[in-house]
Formats: sequence, structure tokens, C-alpha cells
Amino acid sequence: MAQVNDLSRSLTAFDPISTLVVVVEMSKASWLVSGAVPGVERQPLKKLEPDATALLRLIERWRNEAMRSGRPISRIALAYEAGRDGFWLARWLIARGIEAHVIHSASVAVSRERKRAKTDRLDAAMLMRVFLGWLRGERGHCGMVAIPTMEEEDARRPSRERESLVDERSRITNRMKSALARLGIRGFKPHLRKAPERLAGLRTAEGTGLPANIIEEFRRDMARLALVREQISSIEKTRAERLERAPDTGPHAMVRLLARVIGIGIETADMLVREILSRKLRDRRAVARYAGLTGSPDESGLKRREKGLAKAGNARVRRGLIQLAWRFLMFQKDSALAQWYRTRTEGPSGARKTTMIVALARKLLIALWRLVTTGEVPDGVELRLAA
Repeated sequence: MAQVNDLSRSLTAFDPISTLVVVVEMSKASWLVSGAVPGVERQPLKKLEPDATALLRLIERWRNEAMRSGRPISRIALAYEAGRDGFWLARWLIARGIEAHVIHSASVAVSRERKRAKTDRLDAAMLMRVFLGWLRGERGHCGMVAIPTMEEEDARRPSRERESLVDERSRITNRMKSALARLGIRGFKPHLRKAPERLAGLRTAEGTGLPANIIEEFRRDMARLALVREQISSIEKTRAERLERAPDTGPHAMVRLLARVIGIGIETADMLVREILSRKLRDRRAVARYAGLTGSPDESGLKRREKGLAKAGNARVRRGLIQLAWRFLMFQKDSALAQWYRTRTEGPSGARKTTMIVALARKLLIALWRLVTTGEVPDGVELRLAA
């Protein structure tokens, strides 16, 4: 497989004499723009309203200043930290001929002092330092985030919305069960469709019916539950219809292929493809690292210890993979991965199952990545017949 640039450094030669470098420290109320302008000794700093057009005018003004100093500009490189504003500004600038980059916030090293000054001006200066190091092609300064298209971002919305709705359903159900437990009632399942009809028949530990306010509250909660169920069903139905109409190429083909693995449904397949498997990651180590399934060793002198998972990657992928790993053991018992897990957990000297399930999730993710990128089916894994 061809090697992919991991965006840890720039592969384009950097000429500071003809390159205008700009960084933007973005916040909800304002943007602080800092520039390194060839031919201008001072490092200009300008606070703007959150307005892309005003930013473009400022860049053009700095470009004219460089030209008046006898330094014609052939390249404009701009960067800002990933955050609340997402990627729209980068796409907007790229469409207007400006080289825009989005810095991964966690990749920027900060001072470890107990108390340190932190202002927008200092943050802008720090971003300028790390961005210049990245442009020079030096590793370790910062890492860039791959800028997705609007279509790629939009394709992730159904899975993320469904996850939010499932969490909302669990939150409402748990709150209702807690209220019933305070009245000595256990075993009632408020998420069932016939639950509203059974409210009147519930009796507290004292033998009385539910209080009037509790009943009214529960009816409102159950109405919300019904709405959430309807919305979840609508998302799943719409996704299935779009997948049937979609061409058998790109991410759609990956989803169909993953869904053929027994134990993986459309929801899990769509989440994995949209969140990680369709990304252009360098190798298997980058795949595991993006999911936060790599270790975090702590070594100094004679001290050697493991602090557990890094958890620096996509939490949504990590949670889904841990759940999938347990399900994989149920539906793919004869696979090489399941046998590997059982070999290391069985017997009195076996490792803890909760520890090894993480290792299985990491191996499973890499195996699925190879499946959708190279077509290599994991050993012993059973596939459903193609539709």
C-alpha cells in the first residue's frame, strides 16, 4: 500500500522570503490574526470580528506591504487551531487560492509550569512558532488535521445524531427507574411501548398508587421516549434507503462489505467507515492511534510502567470498537482473533478479560481496515452472502 502523508510536517519547500505566513487565534467573540510578512521587521497583530471577508482583506493588505518592501509573495500559508468553528474557514480560504491548514490542538506542546500566563496574544505567538516549524518540514512541532469536504462531514451526521438520541433515551429511562425506586417499585420497564397503559396499575411499597405529579411527569417522559424512538427509527430507515440507492464505490462499498461480516450491523459499519476507515491513514499504527487504542508508557531511568490507553483519538470509535469486540466473540467464535483472545484469557494464569478485550478491539480494527482497503478477509471470519 502506498504511504500516506500523516500531516506531521510540510512536504513543500519553505521559502521565507516569498511566503506570507498567517495564524488566527479564533474565539467566539473575535479573531486575533498574527502574520510573518517578508520585508517587514515587525510581526503585525490585528484583532478582527469573526468575519472571513475582513480576514481576506487583511491578508491582501499584508501582501501589498511585502510587495512594497521588494518581496513579491508567491505563497500564502494560513493556519488555525481545530475547534468550535470546524473546517468551513479552511475550505473557504482554499477556494480563494490561500493555503489553509488546521492545527490539531493536542499536538501543540505547552509549558508545564504550575501557573503560566495565557492570553490570545501569547497563544497566537505560540501558534506562529509551531506553524513555522511545521512549514520548515521539522517533525514534532505540531500535527495538522485532514480537512474534510462538506459532504464527508455531512455523511457523519446520521450516526452521531443517532448516538445522541440513544443516550437521550437511556437518560430518560434511567431517570424514571430512579424515581420508581424511591417509591419501592422495581422491575417496571418504562421503555416498553405498553408502559403508559400499565402506569395506573403500579403500586408503591405502601400499597398505594403512584402520586398524581409522578404520573404526569412519567406521561411527559414517555411522550419524549416515543418521539426519540420515532426519530431513531427514521434515521435508520433513511440510512438504509440511501445505502440501497448509493453507488457501489467509495465509502458506500466499504459499508456494504463491513455489513457482510456476521456480528456487524449497518449502524456499526457506517460509524466505522465514516469516522475512521475511509480516512487516508498512513499504516496500521496510525489506525490504532487514531482510535486511541495505543498504550501510554511512562519510562524514566529504571522506572518502567504502563499508564493504560492513550485515549487521545476518536472516543466514538473507541467505544464502538469495545462493544463490537465483545459481540465479535459471540458471532465469530471460530475466527483466529477469537481463538487468540481465548488462548490468553483461559486458565488460572490467563490475563484479565477486560484488559485483553482492548487488545482484541485494536487487532479487530486493524483487520477491518485491511478488509475494506485491500480486501483481505481475516482468518476464520464468516461473511454473509452478498445481496
